[in-house]
Amino acid sequence: MNTPRRQFVRTSLAALASPTLLKAENKADRINLAFIGPGGMGTNHIKTMCKRTDVTFSHVCDADSKRAETAAKTIQELTGQTPKVVTDMRRVFEDKAVQAVLMATPDHWHAPGAIMAANAGKHVYVEKPCSHNLREGRLMIEAAAKNKVCMQVGTQSRSTAACMQVIEKLRSGIIGDILVTKTWNSQLRKNHGHQPDSEPPPELDYDLWLGPVPKVPFKSTYHPAHWRWFHHFGAGDFGNDGVHDIDIARWGLGVDQHPNRIIGQGSKLFFDDDQEWPDTLYCAFEYDIAGKTKQLIYEQRDWSPYVQEGHENGCAWYGTKGMVIGGKAKGTWEIYGEKNKLIEKITGTGPDLAAHHANFFDAIRTSAKLNADITINHLSTALCHLGNIAARTRSALVFDPAKEQFAGNVDASKLLKRDYRDHWAAL
Repeated sequence: MNTPRRQFVRTSLAALASPTLLKAENKADRINLAFIGPGGMGTNHIKTMCKRTDVTFSHVCDADSKRAETAAKTIQELTGQTPKVVTDMRRVFEDKAVQAVLMATPDHWHAPGAIMAANAGKHVYVEKPCSHNLREGRLMIEAAAKNKVCMQVGTQSRSTAACMQVIEKLRSGIIGDILVTKTWNSQLRKNHGHQPDSEPPPELDYDLWLGPVPKVPFKSTYHPAHWRWFHHFGAGDFGNDGVHDIDIARWGLGVDQHPNRIIGQGSKLFFDDDQEWPDTLYCAFEYDIAGKTKQLIYEQRDWSPYVQEGHENGCAWYGTKGMVIGGKAKGTWEIYGEKNKLIEKITGTGPDLAAHHANFFDAIRTSAKLNADITINHLSTALCHLGNIAARTRSALVFDPAKEQFAGNVDASKLLKRDYRDHWAAL
């Protein structure tokens, strides 16, 4: 997205502000917030947001009653507040006092939950990837616009000062015309083994956890942590960790549309377990923009016990006058000119969760621009879906960015959406 320099600097400064500076003068200034899905990332959100003084924590919701109770206890210990504990998110949406929800559920609930929240007039912070499939992302955009609510997605690098600074440098033309960007997810993941179908734990309402997904027998690898490696529930590591880096790469490349052509190869080369998504994936995307072509390349190796170009997860932009290489985790970015001359090194921190929260609440209060609104993130999450589809169908795909449809590939077109069972959250 092309951002005017002055506006970019103002946004950068806002991201640097500590959320504790947004102190509420009275209870009327506080945002009434409900947490839905307080798992691993959800707990990080809770602990970070409990440092704020301008939030009332109204509900904690999870299909796992033990997890919900644990999260409510954490909030009580850190803030003195006692949120209601519920297992069904409909109880949250029907409460008119709730102004906003934070959704850190498994991916298959992101779009159904966020759309229901928006239709109930709630502002939404939803974790990445924003959707389970491309159609859902479009429905989320429509729901946010129709109901005039904020919908922020949890790609926190969009609110992280060092990352914003490197994007500003790229916008300034420091490496010339950027033609290609590459991003990689290179790390050693865990083998989950082969697990039999089993009964869910007593604290988990499994039917509620499944939601609109067609019924499948429970496996211990689904809950509490590893659902994302299965087609029904997640988008593999592309949608898990890769979406962060591909979002930064697309941001720096300056493209604000879908790609026109996609190729991808993905397989399980290393793990012998129940995971359904590839542990090894290579995708390339081409954009046709104003008579020019730009490329975005994604590499994934979930079995690599080493880092690539100094970063386990990284990005590189290649311009006509230089290149930039760096990574979100370290928050360091190196800018090289011609003949590999180091021009500048930007040093910062990892993703700034607190700043991303601050931007969300600021947008609710003042109509400030969201750094990672649903329209922005849909374009990045769509790359995960499109790349996965290319790999699953072993096809070179031609895509219509405006219609969000493939040309002449029936098998690929089927994967742009999903089947739902007869359920109150089906889309």
